[in-house]
Amino acid sequence: MTPSYGGSVTSPAADLVITGCTALVHDEHEGIAFVEDAAIVVREGVIESIGPAAETAVVATAERIDARGQIAMPGLINCHTHSPMVALRGIAEDMPAEEWFNDVIWPVESNLTATDVELGARLACAEMIRGGVTCFADHYFSMEKVADVVAECGMRAHLGEAFFSSQGAEGREKSLEFALRHRGAADGRITTALAPHAPYTVEDADLAATAELAREHGLPVHLHASESPDQTDNSLARHGVTPIEVLERTGLLGLEAGVLIAHGTGIVERDLPVLERATMPVAVATAPRTYLKFAWPTTPVRALRRIGVPVGLATDGAASNNSLDVWESMALTALVQKSTEGDPRWLTSRQALHHATLQSARAVGLGERLGSLAPGRRADIVLVDLTGPHTQPVHDLAATLVHSARSADVRTTIVDGRVLMRDRELLTVDVPVTVRALEERLAALTNRSHGGRIHDYDKPPE
Repeated sequence: MTPSYGGSVTSPAADLVITGCTALVHDEHEGIAFVEDAAIVVREGVIESIGPAAETAVVATAERIDARGQIAMPGLINCHTHSPMVALRGIAEDMPAEEWFNDVIWPVESNLTATDVELGARLACAEMIRGGVTCFADHYFSMEKVADVVAECGMRAHLGEAFFSSQGAEGREKSLEFALRHRGAADGRITTALAPHAPYTVEDADLAATAELAREHGLPVHLHASESPDQTDNSLARHGVTPIEVLERTGLLGLEAGVLIAHGTGIVERDLPVLERATMPVAVATAPRTYLKFAWPTTPVRALRRIGVPVGLATDGAASNNSLDVWESMALTALVQKSTEGDPRWLTSRQALHHATLQSARAVGLGERLGSLAPGRRADIVLVDLTGPHTQPVHDLAATLVHSARSADVRTTIVDGRVLMRDRELLTVDVPVTVRALEERLAALTNRSHGGRIHDYDKPPE
């Protein structure tokens, strides 16, 4: 489980060695375990070994981090967000989803420029790096700007250009063009997906065409589906099928590269066998803070886990969540699941950590590369300081990480072996410059006097 390093001073120098940490690892049964006084050796962006710190003392290295008193764990993954929407943080509060979309968000989004997207994405990346997020799955517009920011700031991302049927074939073609052009960009840190918005904004024929394109080009699909019980009820009333059943009949549940479903709080009992018989990978991203704000129920994590569907952690956009704090999503997932299931034994802290690591990596199609600290995995690592008064004493390390630690306890964030934040200092994003530029755009961005909007939120049939 924790092979030791057998190098010597004559071995080629490592890029990075982290020493003295307690490492969160996965055992052969994918359970969570901790290795004390560990050292992690990184070469060419890959974890070469994890072993006793004493055995790596002689390893020559370009960079060494003394992580005594800190926890090393896989970088967190935000499995569904809209990073540029940090520009709309707090703009629409305390209202139902229909009003939130139709009266505020979609009118404002009709003002978006490529500059707004770039500035929002840059601020979002800074927030996520500081919170220990090393990879995010984004679903938005002008995604070439987000890709540029990812390449610049050093994060990893799974990106999709969103489209509606109202855009005609051009929207779908633009999503495909983006996915093909940026697949493997940023030295391989960017993966891509086709990104139809949702079954209620994208017609069945367009979803089926998307599935064909995905099969032809080996691309996954990332979309919203069964976001809320109301959406499921509306779909049943109009079409006699649930949104999940729409995904099945349009071929989206049979893609070799997989499909990532955002939210799924409206998944009902009849959907479970549909998802279980899917012949190709299917995953769901859960963003519990958004659901609490909209007074929605939560994603049925226990039922999905029972049928083998990975559930990754997410924040959704900051316009609905107010933050991009996956650490909070981990704690809320555990707590809301206990309340929903009426069972304090579910979700345990170790189960929550599993969702935050391996299951989140699988959700974005990177389960063979990310999600655990092990030889051969990409070196996406965060170091967490548990010496604060709010995390002491430590009786149960997993519980301390999930229920006591905060995103601000992340001291260092590393992606592909590159340090993006060291001792809370961001190294790849200039936040003050970004904030000043964004503030200059806010008046034009938030103007709703034009009376237009990019779409209409699904309304119940008369």
